[in-house]
Amino acid sequence: MLRESFTAVLAQGETWSGRAATEPYEAGWAGEAMVFVRVLEGDGGGVVAAVQVSPDGMIWADEGTTLAFPDRPDQVAFCRVRHFGQYLRLSAEIPAGKACKVLVTLSLKT
Repeated sequence: MLRESFTAVLAQGETWSGRAATEPYEAGWAGEAMVFVRVLEGDGGGVVAAVQVSPDGMIWADEGTTLAFPDRPDQVAFCRVRHFGQYLRLSAEIPAGKACKVLVTLSLKT
């Protein structure tokens, strides 16, 4: 059986500061997901993001998986998620006085 897969860009070139989150992505058809984060500009050191789940794309709960942002623009960080229900997103609290431009990608497989 050939597995189906899809890659979605959730945030591209957005500058995150303070409380930030990606757009929600409807992923209920997938059996597994990987979230990738690249810091395109700025310093991601000390930023920890949380994978969040939602039944409706409006109300969110932390799924339990966290992801530390890379501290240099030439690095990529990722995490794996399973049993996530219908909607996924990545949320982060950027420390005061800090900002970073990010690329967040979601890879899904059946």
